[in-house]
Amino acid sequence: MRLRIEFSTEPFDLDGVPAHALEARRVIDEAGLDVEVGPFGTTAEGEAHAVLAALDRVLRGALGVGASRISVQVTTVPEAPGGHA
Repeated sequence: MRLRIEFSTEPFDLDGVPAHALEARRVIDEAGLDVEVGPFGTTAEGEAHAVLAALDRVLRGALGVGASRISVQVTTVPEAPGGHA
């Protein structure tokens, strides 16, 4: 099964990138997932085991360096005909 996660960390800082956002991005990049970064959130997709493991590291890492809130949405990615997402 493939999963897609969308997450954002707070507090926002309009003058720079906060440490919790940098840490979340570092972790998600190292996970080897398909990543898309937007101005108010990050989306990552991959096999369920890899996505869930990365999400655990994102949560722990971002909270550990100052995130006060992390919003997360997890969605299953439907398989295309032939068994591929």
